[in-house]
Order: sequence, then structure tokens, then C-alpha cells
Amino acid sequence: MPEPVVAGIAALSRRFYTVATVERHDETVTPFERQLGWKPAADDRPLVPADRVFVKHGYLPPAALIDDLRSRAVERVLVCGVQAETCCLAAGFMLFDEGLHPTLLAWLSVGSSLDRSGGLGAALWQHHFGSVLRHPDELRLPV
Repeated sequence: MPEPVVAGIAALSRRFYTVATVERHDETVTPFERQLGWKPAADDRPLVPADRVFVKHGYLPPAALIDDLRSRAVERVLVCGVQAETCCLAAGFMLFDEGLHPTLLAWLSVGSSLDRSGGLGAALWQHHFGSVLRHPDELRLPV
């Protein structure tokens, strides 16, 4: 992931309650290698500080992440990170279906090898959820 994106996410993570997901390979849970011929790492770690880290074994975040957000009465979830058109989008669908108003932070997201710019992911996100912020000023955070 580009260093400016990591630094931007880290800076923002200090201002909000933050969760992170890490994808770990377990072929018995999600058959990446059998179906796609590649596999995630066995023990990835988050690149930025987070209040909670959730392990996932496929594209979707685990249900425990949703439970955690619900226990905190979260209404809107800011999403950013790697693979805007796959993993971030999958999280968006799950959050949307749970009524948690997902919002993509496009300047803090990158795409997969299909589209490193993240533009495809942002376009899909806009189409499905209607909430994409493209610049930090759109967050309207106090200075």
C-alpha cells in the first residue's frame, strides 16, 4: 500500500474508534488456493493502529465486526484501505445490509491489481451505496 495512504489512514484512526480487518488464509474456511490459484498470507498484520482487529478468511468482514459496531451504536461507517473494488466493496455490502451507512474514503483507498487507482471501486461504491468522499475536507472534521 502506498505510504501516503497508510499515513493518512493512521492519522485518521487517531480521531475515531477504528476497526481493522486482516485477511488470513485458511483453505478449510475459504478455498482461495483451490478456486483462484493464490492465497492470502497466513498471518498478516494491520498496517495502521486500530482499536480492534478482526480476522477474516474471505472477502466479507466477520460477523463479530458488525456486532462490535452495533454495540457502540454506530450509524455511519467510514471505509478505506486495500482492494477498493473487492474487499472494501464486500464490506460495504455487509454494512449496507446491516443499515450502517457505509461511506468510502476514496483518497485513502487503493484498488487491486485490476485497478490500482481505486477508481473502479469508488465508482461501484457510488453506484451501490451513494456515499463516496473524495477529499479529507468532505469529512468536515474540527481542526
